[in-house]
Amino acid sequence: MHAMQYEITLPAGYDMGVIHERVKARGHLLDELPGLGFKAYLVRERGRDGSPVNQYAPFYLWSDSAAMAAFLAGPGFRGLCADFGRPTVRHGNGHLYVEGRAAGEGARSAVRLRERLPADADVAEAVGAASDSARQTAARNGAVCAAVVLDPHHWELTQFSLWSGQPPAGLGGEVYRVLHLSAPERAALPR
Repeated sequence: MHAMQYEITLPAGYDMGVIHERVKARGHLLDELPGLGFKAYLVRERGRDGSPVNQYAPFYLWSDSAAMAAFLAGPGFRGLCADFGRPTVRHGNGHLYVEGRAAGEGARSAVRLRERLPADADVAEAVGAASDSARQTAARNGAVCAAVVLDPHHWELTQFSLWSGQPPAGLGGEVYRVLHLSAPERAALPR
């Protein structure tokens, strides 16, 4: 399992309706993409949910790394680059994916919590602790799913969760709104 995310930070006065309309018109195009576990079309809007920025930041979990590579070289990503410039794509290895208590409900929000690992950290221990935390998150009311990703380039752990409504207070990290969820192979993601 592989994860990736890119962030397109937009000007403070940017009309985020443009992003909403873009997702509305194009989001369904990945609803049946082979190799894609899910893509959460995420936005943060300045002044909402504590966000200091306007941002489009989709998060992907792939069941097939070849499909991820094909997507990055394909027409959809090329179109995004033509409209906004080519973003830096953060990616890493998925260590855990777990369905939540609200797995059958639609995703309305997401939380991303990133933690840089100190140079002397035991990686296995850190991944284990993050995985335990993600399992506890998934067991909470309203949790659709949770995942843990390790980026070995930056030695960073990401805990990512989707929520059927507003996430509970106190999770930390960035809160996003989910505009659409394409999930053609979510059931195939390793548990």
